[in-house]
Amino acid sequence: MFRPLLPVLLALVLLPAAASAADGFWQTPTIHAAGKMHALPQAAYQPDRNATYKVVFGLTKASDKPGEVSPALDRVARTVNLYVSAGVPLDHLKFVAIAYGPATPIALNDEQYRKKYGVANPNLPVIAELRKAGVDVAVCGQAVAEHDFQYDWVDSHVTLALSALTTISELQQKGYALLPL
Repeated sequence: MFRPLLPVLLALVLLPAAASAADGFWQTPTIHAAGKMHALPQAAYQPDRNATYKVVFGLTKASDKPGEVSPALDRVARTVNLYVSAGVPLDHLKFVAIAYGPATPIALNDEQYRKKYGVANPNLPVIAELRKAGVDVAVCGQAVAEHDFQYDWVDSHVTLALSALTTISELQQKGYALLPL
C-alpha cells in the first residue's frame, strides 16, 4: 500500500535541495573551481567593504582521496568568495595560503602528483584561480624536503617559502590574522 508512495515522498524531500542548487543558493562568485558559499546579506558580522583584510591561512589538511581538492584549499576559496560576495573588492584582500604537513602535496606539479597518486592534481585549477584573484599560495620548503619531494617538483604557480613557521610568524608581525585550516 505504501510502496508506490515512496518515490513520491523521496522526490518531495529532495526537491528543495535540488531547487536551491538550481536557483543559485550555492554560489562561487570569484573562485569557481572550489569554495561554494551561500550569500547572507542580512546576517551579522558583515565585512566592511572599505577595509583591507590581511590573512595568512595555515593549510594542513589533505583530501581523503587524491582526486579531490584539499578541504583546506577549498576553505581559502570559500573565504575569497564570501568577502567578494559581501562587496569587498579583491584588491582589499591580502591573503597568503601556506601548505605544510599533510597538505604539502597540493603544491606538486601535475607530472609529479600523477606519479605519486595516479591522478591529475585537482588542486592546481583552484590554485590558478586563487592566484588570479591575488592570493599567494605557498608551500613550506621544509615540508617539501620532509616529504622527500624535489624543489623543482613544486608547481610554478606555488611560492616556495623557507618554512611555514617563518612565513606565519613574519606575516603575523605585519598584522596578518592567522586562520589555521
